[in-house]
Amino acid sequence: MNPYARQLGTRDPLKVVATTARHLEQLSVALGPVRIEESPAPGKWSPHEILCHLADCELVFSFRIRQALAEEHHVIQPFDQEIWAANYAGYDAQAALMTFACVRQWNLMLLRSIAPEAMQKQLLHPERGEMTFRVLIETIAGHDLNHLAQLEAIAVQVPLSR
Repeated sequence: MNPYARQLGTRDPLKVVATTARHLEQLSVALGPVRIEESPAPGKWSPHEILCHLADCELVFSFRIRQALAEEHHVIQPFDQEIWAANYAGYDAQAALMTFACVRQWNLMLLRSIAPEAMQKQLLHPERGEMTFRVLIETIAGHDLNHLAQLEAIAVQVPLSR
């Protein structure tokens, strides 16, 4: 059900989602304006593209969270990330980071305010099957960790622009 369960492990998903924006900002600074544009390998997303993807996903997750809370047995709408990524060259990495951080903060306020029983609400992902609202939050946290690990790996690589 959660394709990122391995990344999350036993960590508290709310603690993970609460710290991701700060980690992204730290990694963005560490990479700098040149390296943030460099792809780590042919066919792989650059840190800039990863930040844009995370901003897009946070917007999607925002809608999914609210719809899941508002509807009985909500059906999640999947999207093709590669099609969305085709436009990332026209986006600013810092704007993506700010969008992510702002929407994430808004989502955290909602998540911290819901009743504990809401975590057991059932929803359906057409590609992943039945899941609970908690699994949706765990998926978000695992997705964060997956991309943070990618950015951390890029940050420790020898810069291509030397």
